[in-house]
Amino acid sequence: MRIWRGASFLGMICCLVASCAHPSVRPVSFGAGETGLASWYGPEFHGRRTSSGQIYDMYQLTAAHRELPLGTWVMVTNLNNGRSVEVRVNDRGPFVRDRILDVSYAAAKLLGMIGSGLALVRVVVSHVPAGDETEPIGLKGRYTVQVGSFASEENAKSLKRELVASFPDVEVVRRTIGVDTFFRVRIGDFAGPSEAVAMAERLAARGLNVIIMERN
Repeated sequence: MRIWRGASFLGMICCLVASCAHPSVRPVSFGAGETGLASWYGPEFHGRRTSSGQIYDMYQLTAAHRELPLGTWVMVTNLNNGRSVEVRVNDRGPFVRDRILDVSYAAAKLLGMIGSGLALVRVVVSHVPAGDETEPIGLKGRYTVQVGSFASEENAKSLKRELVASFPDVEVVRRTIGVDTFFRVRIGDFAGPSEAVAMAERLAARGLNVIIMERN
């Protein structure tokens, strides 16, 4: 959550105003990454307008970052438990010196960081925005839940066989990135992120490391 413990109220306000008034947007490229502490924000900000102009919905997969261009998609991995989720940057923050990202409640739940409030994460750019990408979340594309990515096609098919009885819409998708080929095990074709979150929670309860992403 956005909690400013140990800082004076005046210092917090000055930092907030300065950051909002003069946002420093840095160039970004696919695959760029950073590691640091992430926090999450929820009910107290639900329904408020974000820096992108969108209304913050704590049940959507979004995040706040101080410098990444609005509309950038990033893959966030909780280094404490291996859980990952893809979120879209549509807000500015967190305004605490030692934190690099504020994720929504929905994202924090999938990352397993609700109770602690903080997590050491790796953030990797998965989609670079082209121009102004501040339209409402959920109007672009559909969603799926990835439960595994393998260099071996047989390993991917083995996981599919384990899951197909409970999840008949499981599939193996071949993806080539540079010189490497991966076989990703994915489940579902969802019209909105909330449906994908529900599926991801079912899969996470089975001990699987899940990633919610746009279908492509």
